[in-house]
This record gives sequence, structure tokens and C-alpha cells, in this order.
Amino acid sequence: MKAKLGMRRVRPWKWMPFTNPARTDGAVLYHWRRVADEGKEYPFARFNKTVQLPTYSDVEYQQYLQVDGWTKDETDHLFNLCHRFDLRFYVVHDRWNRSIFSERSVEDIKERYYGISNILAKLKAPSGQEPKLRIYDAEHERRRKEQLCKLFDRTPEQIEEEQTLMNELRKIEMRKKEREKKTQDLQKLITAADSNTETRRQERKSTKKKVLPQKATKAETTSIEMTGIKFPDTRTSGVSLRSQRMKLPASVGQKKIKAIEQLLQELGIELVPIPTGEICAHFNELRSDMVLLYELKSALANCEFELQTFGHQVEALTGGVGGGGVGSQGKPSSIST
Repeated sequence: MKAKLGMRRVRPWKWMPFTNPARTDGAVLYHWRRVADEGKEYPFARFNKTVQLPTYSDVEYQQYLQVDGWTKDETDHLFNLCHRFDLRFYVVHDRWNRSIFSERSVEDIKERYYGISNILAKLKAPSGQEPKLRIYDAEHERRRKEQLCKLFDRTPEQIEEEQTLMNELRKIEMRKKEREKKTQDLQKLITAADSNTETRRQERKSTKKKVLPQKATKAETTSIEMTGIKFPDTRTSGVSLRSQRMKLPASVGQKKIKAIEQLLQELGIELVPIPTGEICAHFNELRSDMVLLYELKSALANCEFELQTFGHQVEALTGGVGGGGVGSQGKPSSIST
């Protein structure tokens, strides 16, 4: 493949001198440059950015900038180094003249510089304008570096111990969330049982007062919604079978369905009775009560198991002294079975 060379005339280049504005020693360097660019400023001079540092006079230093532990010569030396190395404080710390001045840490240098800068910014700020201050907490920075050093100096055994403690903390948090969830579920069951009992009491009172059947049906629907099963609303615009009202929703698990069927068989009730309006309402209410009873029994069994487990733990810790309310057979002594 042949290269496609242009037919235009080649632009001439020339070996010419140049000066860098970033240098103050007047050094003259040479490089190749296009003849058309001869006499123009060095193109990389625009990258010569310098930091604008605050300045102070002797009078300002005597009136506002004197602090204990810092002399004027030290402060002048600090600002000279900051100007020379563009506020690279670690370089300033490395170039600090320790033969003349006392040893200073990076935090001491930065604290002194930002303190003077903030004071000068307040003094030279225009009236009515809030000066822009830079907050530097040297003590916090020292503690942070100290903690980093401790973290870096850990032994493998300490790292392993910390990881073990973190894993144990996660397990404790998970168990705490599980207990809170169990407590909330148990409270919901107790509330549902109390609400169910209160509804039954109101129904008996309304029966004595001979309330209309329509109002009684509304109360029954409310009680069904407050207990374990929430049956879907089967009212549609078209024709539907009344038996659809007795269909269990998909949210009821297989275990609960089997428990309902077993209880119905023990009570001698048909699994699919004749779906009249009254039978549908009472049958759904009965199965809701069965689910609530099933959940209460499960919660009671879990509480008894946890109480028994805690009792064994107490016996293991105390050497069999003070069972903490657990009977000789490992069952809670305060709960009758």
C-alpha cells in the first residue's frame, strides 16, 4: 500500500532559541520550531501557575500575628518556603531549616500558615463582605494520623481477632433483627386475637338487640379482614359463582391449608359446604379463626423452645444453680401445657 503524500509545500522548521518565563535565571534553551512561530511566546508558559500567598508587614505582624511558640524569623522562613514550593507542605516540612529553628511537624506548619491566612483575610476583606476562611483542625489531624499508624501496625493476630469480632457483631445484629421481627409478628397475632374477641362480643350484643341482617353481615366482613386470612373481593360486573368466595387466597401456605383441613375433619365439617351467602361468610370466618389459632400455637411453641434454650444456657453458666423459671423436665414452669 502506497502512502498518500500531500502535494502542498512542506512548512519549514528552524533550530531557534527560546526562554521559559517560569525560570528566573534567564537561561536560554534551543528547540526546533516552525519558522512561522518565530518570536511567539513559549507555548507551555501558560501552564506556569503560581499560588497567590498572603503577605504581611512588620506592623501587621506585631499587632495581629504574634503567638506563643513562633518567632517572626520562623514565620518568615515558613512563608518563604510556602512561596518557593507552592504550598506543598510535605516539601516545606522536608526543607525546614532545623539547624536554626526548632523541629516542626506538618500539622504545626499548616496550622500556623492557615491561622495567619485567616487573620489577614479578615483584616483585608472589604467592608460588608464576609471573608473566605479555611478551617484547619490540627489536633484532629494528629489523632487521625495516630489512628492510621495504629491501624497499620496491627499484627496478623490482631487483624484476625478484629475480623472475628466483626463477624460476631453481624451475627448479633442479625439475631436482634430476627427477635424484633418475631416480636412484631407475635404482637400482630395478639392484636388480631383481641380484635377477634371484641368483635365476637359486639356480635353477641347486636344479636340480643336484634340488629338488621345487613349490618351483621358488614360486621362479619370486618372481622374477617382483621384476622389471619384476607379473602379477595369477588364482586364483578358479570356472573360469578358464590363458591368462589370460599376459595382460599394464594397467600395461604400449604401447611396452613393442611392444618385447616385437619381441623375441619376433626370438627366433622365438610371441606366444601353448600355455598349459600350465610354459609360462605361463616365458613370463611371459621377458617380465619383456624389460621389465627394455628399461628398462635406456632408462636407459643417457638416461645417455649426459646425459653427452654435460655434455661439450659443459664444452667450451663451457673452450674445448675438458679434455673430461671425452667422446670426439671426442661419446660417453662410458668406455662401450663
